[in-house]
Amino acid sequence: MKAPPAPSQVKLVAKNKKAYFDYEVLEKYEAGIVLTGAEVKSIKSAHVQLKGSFVTIINGRVRTENMHVSPYKYGISKDYDPLRRRELLLKKKEIEYLSGMTGQKGFTIIPLEIFLKRGLVKVLIGVCRGKKQHDKRQVKRGRAIEKEINQGLKKFSRE
Repeated sequence: MKAPPAPSQVKLVAKNKKAYFDYEVLEKYEAGIVLTGAEVKSIKSAHVQLKGSFVTIINGRVRTENMHVSPYKYGISKDYDPLRRRELLLKKKEIEYLSGMTGQKGFTIIPLEIFLKRGLVKVLIGVCRGKKQHDKRQVKRGRAIEKEINQGLKKFSRE
């Protein structure tokens, strides 16, 4: 019999890489998510996509939109909607704060990561502000320069 995993063990399932490029992440929150059993199995097998997803807050309910969870091949009915709204579980004060932040111009909430923590599926959401085009170009330039420097160092160390 295997020993249970350590309580601090966290397994990353999916990451929204595009969100880190398109948005400036100001704050991060960890939230639970309401799923069916088959969706949990599908997410645990990493059949989930966060690209283009976002979070809405309506009447005190926090929900994800456009988060694609592929159907689990052994247990989903024919009328399954992979893009359905899924409710996120947060504390009341966090919900009130987040709804106030999204009320301000330019702020949005984006799911950044999905991970497993002690066997439970969790979503890392971030309060984000959209980057301007010139900011994105500057990041690309910085990465290119850094890559060039690393290649030069590698070449120099070989000689």
